[in-house]
Amino acid sequence: MRPPPRLRLPFIVATFCAVTLAPAKTLIHAGSLIDGHSDTARKTVTIIVDGERIADIADGYAAAAVGDTVIDLKSATVMPGWIDCHVHLTGEQSAASYTEGFFMNPADQALRSTVYAKRTLMAGFTTVRDCGAGDKLNLALRDATAKGWVVGPRIIAAGGVSTTGGHGDPTNGFNTQLQAALAEKQTGIANGPDEIRRAVRQRYKDGADFIKIAATGGVLSLAKSGQAPLFTEEELAAVVQTANDYGMKVAAHAHGDVGMQRAIKAGVASIEHGTFMSDETIKLMKEHGTYYVPTISAGRYVAEKAKIDGYFPAIVRPKAAAIGPLIQATFQRAYQAGVKIAFGTDQGVAPHGDNAKEFLYMVEAGMPPMKTIQSATLEASKLLGVDKDLGTVEKGKFADLVAVNGDPLADIKLMTQASFVMKAGTVYKQ
Repeated sequence: MRPPPRLRLPFIVATFCAVTLAPAKTLIHAGSLIDGHSDTARKTVTIIVDGERIADIADGYAAAAVGDTVIDLKSATVMPGWIDCHVHLTGEQSAASYTEGFFMNPADQALRSTVYAKRTLMAGFTTVRDCGAGDKLNLALRDATAKGWVVGPRIIAAGGVSTTGGHGDPTNGFNTQLQAALAEKQTGIANGPDEIRRAVRQRYKDGADFIKIAATGGVLSLAKSGQAPLFTEEELAAVVQTANDYGMKVAAHAHGDVGMQRAIKAGVASIEHGTFMSDETIKLMKEHGTYYVPTISAGRYVAEKAKIDGYFPAIVRPKAAAIGPLIQATFQRAYQAGVKIAFGTDQGVAPHGDNAKEFLYMVEAGMPPMKTIQSATLEASKLLGVDKDLGTVEKGKFADLVAVNGDPLADIKLMTQASFVMKAGTVYKQ
């Protein structure tokens, strides 16, 4: 008896595999593309997104394959997702800011921060550097957005280090009983090189991405001076060396010139605010390659609020009135001198979601529109050390994209009207 004929399974399997469809992609038809590198916009372009990353960039409007998604932005200008190098997502300045901590729990502040995070993303900012928060809330918010629990930008989160009585000391202005009761909240307050090293190491243990120091006094802290240098040269050297040992950069809040110069010489990555920056300091920044993060938005905001009786405590109001109006002029001098500029607003002082107004203020001070955009894309990504994945529209990088209707190079105000936002290949606004 003859055996039954064998089934030709290899042929069947091969035939089935041959018709398996390639993974679907997203094709973005962009009328104009500012890629972050070039000083001119590229016209009529297709950006091909595969999963979280950019698979290719092609001239013309490429045809879609079966299953592909096409996003029509032919009347828009597409750019890399914007990066704000200085925000505080866990709060927002108001007349109640100095008392709300007595009535709000950390959980309340954490939940409120999710609203600010979403506003920031919808404004076109797909990545931010959060420069500090109490109770490590910025670290928790960073992790929550990364896990998809919260809608918000990609967050690079600071661990703060300051000195006793300095800007960043959470008990400034409190009575002695409260200062003693809140001593446990002062894990980032340290004096002398050894304590400084301990504080930096604790911040590393906490999970901080970088260290933020208050190299000088600040505007909004309950302390008299906004300019006094707060760290000795030895303390600054300890901060930077220890942070670098753990793979972290150091950002230095600074208004006063002496504190700025000490911080620059110690090797900080950036100066934030820089209000009383002298020509000598500008020269030092260029020599050391130090970035400047201007935060004009915060300066203008506090200057306006200082005109309102009772808005700020008496010890804060004169600092806000004097320092705030100067930051834009300092930015102009620094830019004209060739200092490296990275975009930053200090939102949380001014309202979250208004970050893009900084573009307008930079253009007012003489920076060309394209350079302002590059400060919030390519240059910001370099400062943050994420330029391998972010900051430009290139094959292989994360598909972080934002668009505005029209040409922002002709009308910079369009930057305040983001019409499309994509982060890591997911569309959040269209």
